[in-house]
Amino acid sequence: MLRRLFLTSTAVVGVVIGISVATQGQTPAADGSKRGVQQAPAAAALDAAIASIPKDWKVGKTAWGDPDLEGVWSYATTTPLSMREGQENRPLTADEIAEEEERQALQADSKPRAGDPGTYNNHWFDRGKSVGRPSLIVDPPDGRLPPLTPEGEKARAERIAYERAHPADSHLDRSPTDRCIVYHGVPPLPSGYSNTYQIFQTPGLVAILDEEIHHVRMVPLDGRPPLPSKIRRWNGVSRGWWEGDTLVVETTNYNDKTRLRYGGSSNTQAVERFKRLSPDLIDYRYTITDPTVFTKPFTVAIPMPRRNDKLYEYACHEGNHAMTGILAGARMAEKDGAEKKSR
Repeated sequence: MLRRLFLTSTAVVGVVIGISVATQGQTPAADGSKRGVQQAPAAAALDAAIASIPKDWKVGKTAWGDPDLEGVWSYATTTPLSMREGQENRPLTADEIAEEEERQALQADSKPRAGDPGTYNNHWFDRGKSVGRPSLIVDPPDGRLPPLTPEGEKARAERIAYERAHPADSHLDRSPTDRCIVYHGVPPLPSGYSNTYQIFQTPGLVAILDEEIHHVRMVPLDGRPPLPSKIRRWNGVSRGWWEGDTLVVETTNYNDKTRLRYGGSSNTQAVERFKRLSPDLIDYRYTITDPTVFTKPFTVAIPMPRRNDKLYEYACHEGNHAMTGILAGARMAEKDGAEKKSR
């Protein structure tokens, strides 16, 4: 079993508290129609939440006059980033959402393959709910990731080939997640758990905490320029400003080792927008531009409901037994392969 462990294990041992997430969804089409389908419960819940907001409701202000975004907010959702082949870009029906949730639950509860240590069952996942549409991408209008550039295709093929040939020569061959460096990345994509942002505000600065793997992003609002291009960070360098009640955050200066889940490079530019729609809901969306990887930009929209709970420490390095097991398993596999060749 250990001989195959390094091939199947991508988890890092940590401390995770899972709590159910509030229902999420999307607003109706711009024309107000439901396009002839039964509206999904998640989408209906969000519609109802927005409809219940008093017409004269305005976002509260901090003591120094900025829109108040403080709190713990969830970007958990079962909706995938990009629409699957064969799907129509329309609001999902209640039956379609139920079928997808059942499929994910069965997959999580299925018996691991021989030699695979498995992972959490469905009880421990914290995926949230569907946003009521088939993908998180709202632009391009087809709901799909744009095609890769030739350079992006080449880099992807080379990376896949290298990872197959060198899955664990050393810790440097493993992902930033395995190494307890980065999990969600900036901007994030939802995963099985820990899909939370905690936002803090002080005059001239917004701090965004992503507890897994404990990353606090400092976003200055004082108009300072980005750091020089020679300074690169795993989660980039962020600068922010207000456009009315919307916090806009631009992130650049990623390093060439960052592995964003939707793809990217050191030339990635991300522009996030946070707009509070009600006491318990933020409209969160971001646009990714990277002419090195993608043929055109794309925009992701994820409604973020408030979470009325605390975040607990994700102690990744302190309990990272996975890395030891991965590298030990790789050495055993190499020894086994050498012995077979010598026979």
